[in-house]
Amino acid sequence: MINNKSVLAVVPARGGSKGIPLKNLQPVNGVPLVALVGRVLAALPEVDRAVVSTDHDEIAAVAEVAGIAAPFRRPDTLSGDRIGDIDVLIHALETCEKFDGVKYDIVLMLQPTSPLRTSADVRECLIKLVDGNWDAVWTVSETDSKNHPLKQLVLEADGVMDYYDPAGANIIARQQLKPVYHRNGIAYAFTRDCILNQKTIKGARTAAVVIKGEHISIDTMWDLQLIEFIQSRKSSQSIK
Repeated sequence: MINNKSVLAVVPARGGSKGIPLKNLQPVNGVPLVALVGRVLAALPEVDRAVVSTDHDEIAAVAEVAGIAAPFRRPDTLSGDRIGDIDVLIHALETCEKFDGVKYDIVLMLQPTSPLRTSADVRECLIKLVDGNWDAVWTVSETDSKNHPLKQLVLEADGVMDYYDPAGANIIARQQLKPVYHRNGIAYAFTRDCILNQKTIKGARTAAVVIKGEHISIDTMWDLQLIEFIQSRKSSQSIK
């Protein structure tokens, strides 16, 4: 619990993945992604219940060994690649409340595809949600200026290139760019009302926790290799 509010952690980890087959079981330095989430949860006494939402028995088994319960399987209707997070969270929350006979005040979503998270990152997200009385809090990272929306281009069918946003034509130096941020998938925290009544992951009052440092959300094999490189570099620096 945190400030007398109960916390349900949901780890969404379906079996289907077009980019990387069984992505949530892919190892990083020998540890499956879904198991890495278990290590973070083990350091979060604020979490009252942690469950994996999956349609895959092997993912469920690996999650359970890592300390994440798998009391249900996600139905086929929630297992496609166009299913939104909110539908998965509603199902997990309602199912757990039915099984457990309790009402959870906070839902914490931890996606396995952000393995560089720390328990401190997640705790900061929870604290901000409660202390600020927000409906939702997301962790974000500042977007590199090279990838700023005003520097992006589009190609039309006839081959003509143009700015994605016409305002980009006025940008000469990066100092003109207002910082923008992107979701890094490290942690999302929501109130029960945000999930069940507002039915959105971006509630009426949503805030962000800006996480510093290198964070990668895994979509490709290259991302996995980059994660391992970052971790090996950190290990060598700590030895020094």
